[in-house]
Amino acid sequence: MTTTVANDPASGRYIAYVDGEPAGFAEYAHEGDVVTFTHTVVEDAFEGQGVGGVLARHALDDVRGRGQRVVARCPFIAGWIERNPDYADLLV
Repeated sequence: MTTTVANDPASGRYIAYVDGEPAGFAEYAHEGDVVTFTHTVVEDAFEGQGVGGVLARHALDDVRGRGQRVVARCPFIAGWIERNPDYADLLV
């Protein structure tokens, strides 16, 4: 199983793919240097396989690489950051 993540700025989503099939997304709004994550979904067929974690890590690494900050309105992203405190510095 290969999980990849792509940013789709037109839709405001980071999209996770498992073996090329869409498996979930993290929805966001971008304003200035702040990215607000609002909603995360992992398709039922892919739950419990670590897709959400890969998605969160990739999205947050991308935000960090762009020198931006994060507002985690999405409970999944907020909880993931809480469990992975190395990302807490991104929070506004």
